[in-house]
Amino acid sequence: MKHMHSRASTLIEALPYLQRFAEQTIVIKYGGNAMVEASLKESFAMDITLMKQVGINPVVVHGGGPQIGEMLQKLGKQAEFIDGMRVTDDETMDIVEMVLAGRVNKEIVANINRAGGKAVGLSGKDGGLICARKMEVSRKTAEFDVPEIIDIGHVGKVHKINTAILEVLDQDKFIPVIAPVGFHKDAGQSFNINADLVASAVAQALGAAKLILLTDVAGVLDDNKTLQPQFTTQKARDWIEQGTISGGMIPKVNCCLDAVEGGVARAHIIDGRVPHAILLEMFTDEGVGTVFSA
Repeated sequence: MKHMHSRASTLIEALPYLQRFAEQTIVIKYGGNAMVEASLKESFAMDITLMKQVGINPVVVHGGGPQIGEMLQKLGKQAEFIDGMRVTDDETMDIVEMVLAGRVNKEIVANINRAGGKAVGLSGKDGGLICARKMEVSRKTAEFDVPEIIDIGHVGKVHKINTAILEVLDQDKFIPVIAPVGFHKDAGQSFNINADLVASAVAQALGAAKLILLTDVAGVLDDNKTLQPQFTTQKARDWIEQGTISGGMIPKVNCCLDAVEGGVARAHIIDGRVPHAILLEMFTDEGVGTVFSA
């Protein structure tokens, strides 16, 4: 009887969150171990399906760096990185698009559909969804007074999100699953874009209630490795300046801050290694991970 009461309490705890987010859009960036381990892939698909079933509109943006690296290795092509970004020549871009918009995207779609959802896979080319521009990288050198411009190929940044196709899918109760491949119509070029950046841009364009980044860490930690559950944008910027937030966490935090400052009510960094992490963050008082607000 106590076990049954505990289940009922869980449902009651979820009720105000179900009411609050009904018909709201939630953008989820899907990556890390949650895309690799079979049990986590299954729990993710179930979470997304349940959200849609209770009247919430999830939009999934996924990464795929490890899968791209694996394919490049199989094809005997050496990967090269500059400032953490993959140098993407014409041949590498073909492979990136094949892996992201093909293999990875369709596996996620199949998992959600298997769980009972209605998912549709997209890349940034579909319906002109992600208008991209080439990303420029520069370095200061002792030899020159002006920064040196480094060409890293087909690496892009989001110029504009055209939401029309997402709005049509939402009307027909489909779940969009987006591969972060953008397109420059005038140049006729495809671009590989960081999935966190795409997710943040999509959340802002849709006026989402939340942006959720799934990662392989518990969230933002302080100097004592203690999880910090909440941040204002100012506090987060102070911690970056002080060096408490550092390394690979900086771009993720900046994506969250950009989203919040761009009109998204809340942005979250949560631990995708935890089964059903999205539901725990969405529908429990305690939540998991770190939330950013204005």
